[in-house]
Amino acid sequence: MSDPIEIWIATRKGVFVARRSANSEPWSLTEPGLAGYEVYHVAPDPDDPLRAFAAANHRVWGQHVFGTGDGGATWDLLPDPEPVDGVEARYFWHLAAGPESGGQRRWYLGADPATIFASNDPRDGWEALRGLQSHPTRETWQVARGGMPLHSIQPDPRTPDRLYVAISAGGCYRSEDAGLTWTPINDGITATYLADPHGVAGHNPHSLRIHPARPDRLYRQGHQGLFRTDDRGESWMEITAGLPSDFGYAVGLHPRDPDRLWVIPEESSHMRCVCGGRLRVYESVDAGSTWEARTDGLPQRHAYLSVLRDGLSAGEGGIAFGTTTGQVFWSPDGSSWERLPGMLPTVLAVALRDRSGSDA
Repeated sequence: MSDPIEIWIATRKGVFVARRSANSEPWSLTEPGLAGYEVYHVAPDPDDPLRAFAAANHRVWGQHVFGTGDGGATWDLLPDPEPVDGVEARYFWHLAAGPESGGQRRWYLGADPATIFASNDPRDGWEALRGLQSHPTRETWQVARGGMPLHSIQPDPRTPDRLYVAISAGGCYRSEDAGLTWTPINDGITATYLADPHGVAGHNPHSLRIHPARPDRLYRQGHQGLFRTDDRGESWMEITAGLPSDFGYAVGLHPRDPDRLWVIPEESSHMRCVCGGRLRVYESVDAGSTWEARTDGLPQRHAYLSVLRDGLSAGEGGIAFGTTTGQVFWSPDGSSWERLPGMLPTVLAVALRDRSGSDA
């Protein structure tokens, strides 16, 4: 019997949790938690299989972080970060747990406009890491289509003080001192939409992912291509060749194999739907040198949908992704796909975790 599987699904109308006791068993799906909130991201707690945190936004009630300690049955409103230099966050975008160090784990929260907060426990409140607010490259940043969010936070699992972030449209940055200071890491990225296509900052990365088994390696899906670094962002190489488009958002990494990853390309910045109306997950087993489309179980006609930057998750429990048209798909190994029950609201993020506690 396989291990139980759990998928946390953040949508425009709340959080759902899909569970399965084994591969041969049917899926169960909860009623929505935080009903009516746009939940941009949900992060299971690596130390507690019943606990998770959600970055939630509401047109009337504003933006908040919520926590659950009972597997999503109930949610508690947690303390909000204070405004930074008089500027209040417009949206909360991303939550991430850092590595355990000295019996403690640091949590991070990314917001729009381009702010990062930290906490030893989100239930106790947040402090702003102000190094990005005064960064000399900040004047090159610009508002993208979705605002100016800090949307990807990637702690180094070996080095608690090393942290990576991605900002749209600002670029990717690395900190070696737990967020006090930051270095832009955009060398080797060409951005033809900038006045200086090789500028040090101002880029529009769509997602950034660190590999837990090889933390010097990161993958980056941008506005114009997919890239890989093997030296902590000092240099980047493009690995778009073999994909049907250089545009997309979602990147999923195998938890133990740093050469294996999955992406879902989209037509263009204008269309923003999967290429040719065909839902195809592209897999590479050689770090992006070659790609193969995985389509078994996925619609190959009239699939005009997207998978957003946090909409794909890979872990020990397989690979799962959710679409802007409310479908969620799961695969144990990426070779064939199974659609979960339910017609959900637009899926903004998924987090797959087995019940033993590992998550991606």
